[in-house]
Amino acid sequence: MLTKFAVKNYRGFSDRLEWDLSSPSNYSFNTDAINDGVVKNGIIYGPNGSGKSNLSLAIFDIILHLTQKQKNIHQLDTIVNVFHPTDWVSFEYTFRFEQNVIEYFYSKGMEGIEKEMVALNGVPLFRLNNKELSILSAEFPMTEEVKQQLATSGNKVSVLSYIWSVYPLASDHPLMRLKSFVEGMLLFWNHEDRGFAGFDESISTLEEFIIANGYVEDFADFLKSVSGQEFKFKEARVGDKQLICDMGEGVPFQKVRSTGTSSLTLLYFWTKKLSNASFVMIDEFDAFYHYALSFNVCKRLFRLPCQLFVTSHNTYLMSNDLLRPDCNFIINHNKIKPLNVCTDKELRWGNNIEKMYRGNAFEV
Repeated sequence: MLTKFAVKNYRGFSDRLEWDLSSPSNYSFNTDAINDGVVKNGIIYGPNGSGKSNLSLAIFDIILHLTQKQKNIHQLDTIVNVFHPTDWVSFEYTFRFEQNVIEYFYSKGMEGIEKEMVALNGVPLFRLNNKELSILSAEFPMTEEVKQQLATSGNKVSVLSYIWSVYPLASDHPLMRLKSFVEGMLLFWNHEDRGFAGFDESISTLEEFIIANGYVEDFADFLKSVSGQEFKFKEARVGDKQLICDMGEGVPFQKVRSTGTSSLTLLYFWTKKLSNASFVMIDEFDAFYHYALSFNVCKRLFRLPCQLFVTSHNTYLMSNDLLRPDCNFIINHNKIKPLNVCTDKELRWGNNIEKMYRGNAFEV
């Protein structure tokens, strides 16, 4: 699981921002939101321009040089903070797999990685710095020539990626656990545009995916269970590319669905593919949802086994009926903190934390 993330000089984050998921409180309710002492599920709130989308993109920068999964133009466009255009962007990740802790740090400029370091249980395995590569573990022997080539390569090859591709590591090796985790990371959104990063290698047509996998009836049941909408679809044939509603001679689903229902279709598509996901973020997941629909969707999402977070403006979700104070985060002023850290008051089950939030009871 991801236990901590920090970034500096990325987009709107001029100073270092740290998101700590490893220090939940001891609340006795909604304990499923915590897994082995790490926050598993959460919601991130913040004013417009506070950095919710930038945080999501920053976390998923790791997939750019460590995987062949889907990249998105939003990840590649103007990543350096405009006030420090000549400084590198720094990323820090801490992962935990059972008793093993992996720290991964790298800095990059517009041309790629300039610094990189991996430590396992506090012991560095390698360190790339100023075009010099030090291999600090006997597990990864390299000749001076190879080290020099990696350190000075024009295409800025990741040392960690090189280790994955060259050394025959056991599937349960901590670095291979990290590889599986990173390849299982997914970020997606559906607001002013629709897109995703990580997890998959190609873009699929949503309705074609539903038809090809025999999910038409299941999709109709999904829409009814989460939103109360009843759609009856004509029987789909192999090769069909769109859903047809059983109305008169038939009406294409895309002609009658609302913007919110379109967003639900995207959500359904991804939930059907997340059995192997490790870490999921959905930016502005409920941009087109009724507040009650947002609540129902969250309950369904948080039952998934993966670590999963969403960003939202919908404070109706800020309820102890859904999560708990240490799983609701506020991002603002280059900081992100859980609600229980943003107040001196003791927060309990009976507190109306949404009312407290609207009354400015929390300070980041």
